[in-house]
Amino acid sequence: MELNYFKDIVFDLLNESDSLDISDIEVDDRKNTLTVCISDGSAFELICQQTSV
Repeated sequence: MELNYFKDIVFDLLNESDSLDISDIEVDDRKNTLTVCISDGSAFELICQQTSV
């Protein structure tokens, strides 16, 4: 699986989630990060990188 495809899937899963009260998702493709902003004002940064197993 390619990294960009994985990031797209993670974005879609977060975007479609009803259990999280997400107000915004910011994507930075150069840094391979997704910043998830929650309605209560908190924010979380997800760093995506491909590793070998």
